[in-house]
Amino acid sequence: MATTTDLRQLALERSPTKAGTTRRRRDLVPRYVIPLAVLLGFGSVIGWSARERLLPSQSVTVVPVILTRAAVQRSGTPLFQAAGWVEPRPSPVKVPPLADGVIEDLLVVAGQEVEAGQPVATLVDVDARIALNEAEAALQLREAELDAARAMVVAARAHVDQPVHLEAALAEAEALLAKAQTELVNLPFAIRAAESRLQYARHDLAGKRSAGEALAGRTLQRAQGESDSATAALEELRARRPSLESQAAALRKQSEALRTRLELRIEETRRLAEAEAGVRSAEAQARQAELAVQAARLRLERMTLRAPISGRVLALNTQPGQRVSGLASASEHDSGGVLVLYDPHMLQVRADVRLEDVPHVEPGQPVQIESAALSQPLVGEVLTARSLADVQKNTLQVTVAVHRPPPVIKPDMLVQATFLAPERPADPSERQDDPLRLLVPRPLVETVEGQTTVWLADRLHGIARRKAVVLGQAGNDQLVEVVEGLNPTDKLVAGGREGLRHGDRITIRGEDSTLGTADRTPAMPPATAGPQ
Repeated sequence: MATTTDLRQLALERSPTKAGTTRRRRDLVPRYVIPLAVLLGFGSVIGWSARERLLPSQSVTVVPVILTRAAVQRSGTPLFQAAGWVEPRPSPVKVPPLADGVIEDLLVVAGQEVEAGQPVATLVDVDARIALNEAEAALQLREAELDAARAMVVAARAHVDQPVHLEAALAEAEALLAKAQTELVNLPFAIRAAESRLQYARHDLAGKRSAGEALAGRTLQRAQGESDSATAALEELRARRPSLESQAAALRKQSEALRTRLELRIEETRRLAEAEAGVRSAEAQARQAELAVQAARLRLERMTLRAPISGRVLALNTQPGQRVSGLASASEHDSGGVLVLYDPHMLQVRADVRLEDVPHVEPGQPVQIESAALSQPLVGEVLTARSLADVQKNTLQVTVAVHRPPPVIKPDMLVQATFLAPERPADPSERQDDPLRLLVPRPLVETVEGQTTVWLADRLHGIARRKAVVLGQAGNDQLVEVVEGLNPTDKLVAGGREGLRHGDRITIRGEDSTLGTADRTPAMPPATAGPQ
């Protein structure tokens, strides 16, 4: 009999357990939840950074709060604000290359503190060193020539002071003259002796001829020869007188000429003058060589650029390998120099002041300087106003000195300058208890839910704020006094208020110069009128 097998008994129960369900839930967190949170975070960051473009903003115009003239006279009272930027005072100091060459190395970086005379850059100095060696060799050659010229001066002066060569020539001429004169004096005696010898020779010749053939012919010839010789000697002595007289006269003139030359020493003096001129010429050439050495040494020193002042590096305008022109004429158009320095303790603010606020600016006026990098405002002082106004901005630049600037203030930082009322002598006719009066255009004042409000332009956050204010009794048809709720530096929204809500983003496109301009100095009521 066959047996039926029930396969259902072999089946396993695979229903989900509690541990498996918990494990699958845990796998969902790293797979889906964490990546989704990261993506949402990145999206939030990107959206926040792009909110300026993504969120719409309303274009508006603004007007400043107006101060009465009486309020302007009070010392320390804020008058108006102007945007500006920080710059070195009186100007940055450029470090130009004083010699042409190629930048070899920059020894400083932007923002580094330097001391006066500290090396800041070097140029390739191989050619400058060679030029210095050549100049020194030329100087040695000129110095040797100078020594030779001085030796010639010593010799020439010795010939002038002690002319032994002229004295020797004069002595020799005088000796020859004395010899000629002696011969001329002895000539008559020599002639008489020659005449005696001639007479003797003639008698001897006549005696031998009278002997006839008794004497040998040779003896007669010898006697004849002696007679002829005596005759020739006598004639020669008689002929020497003119010659000796001429020779003596010539020697006498020569002696006189040599004596005159010895007394005048013209040639020796000329040679001394030429030698001295040669010394001066050699000295001038040696001086030129010294100047050439100094110029070469100066050029070599200028291969190292040094800081002219103690300060901080503002900017680097070159880089290693770049060629600079130095003091050549072509470098006049290079306005940057190798680098630019400034004194961090000497800073100023150049503020763009509106033309309507220019009458309230005067030298020495206190200024309060604010910046996002400062925790507390700085104190400044008006130096001067520029001569030319900015036609496009309709402003005039005013320079403000910064007193004791902190290290955090750097050039080109944007700041907000609040000009304060300067100190003035007390006026007996002016009431000392008059409050500061702020005036705003009447059309900008609104009444909402029983409150008097105005729209303020928050330039820091770029939004519009509705601000509750308290009005006073001062003013006129166009302006009204605000005694609470506003500061002198606030800006009111003038145009583009339609549909504006508190906290809406705004874009300031300019200032409205038509509101409240008819009378900026309205008649003021007594000080007791209106809320205080």
